[in-house]
Amino acid sequence: MTQAREPLTDPVAMRALAHPARLAILNRLQVEGPATATEVAAVVGVTPSAASYHLRMLAKYGFAEDAPARGDGRERVWRRTNGALSVALDPDDGPEARAAKDLLIRAMRGQADEEVARALDNADRESPEWREASVFTRTALLVDAEELRELHRRIEELIAPYAITERDRTRAPAGARVSEAQINLFPRAERRPHGLPRDR
Repeated sequence: MTQAREPLTDPVAMRALAHPARLAILNRLQVEGPATATEVAAVVGVTPSAASYHLRMLAKYGFAEDAPARGDGRERVWRRTNGALSVALDPDDGPEARAAKDLLIRAMRGQADEEVARALDNADRESPEWREASVFTRTALLVDAEELRELHRRIEELIAPYAITERDRTRAPAGARVSEAQINLFPRAERRPHGLPRDR
């Protein structure tokens, strides 16, 4: 993405963002564009007053902002700020930053897993074309740290033209739909043996 956000470093902002409703609101604003608290509430499953509070918190930490008013301007309209969310594990992270990053990454992964579950639940209702285009891949790699970083850079470069925040919707193919790429690159932690079950 051409306007990628610098990796998050503020523990307070990361803890504020890790709330499931706030992540869902950001997703709604990214996919469907500017919205009022009432419109967001209907999608996220919270009350309009709760949605308004969450939007204000997102704005406080720079993740959302006011959008141009509509109609008579009586309702406040919000939009997501530019840039992708990025969380990087830094060797110099202190305990507070590390705990906040862990919380946010787990929250983001939880919502990503929910998207996969929804896609699988809906698979039988998809056309053969979309079922064939969908893929769920898990591959073990043998790389050093520099190769893993380079792989990430190349993947980001490949998907950037298709990112919803970058692509001109009027120029996308007629059958284009909101789709999702989930990318996790990490060194596997050693599996510790469980031990043999004891005889009773």
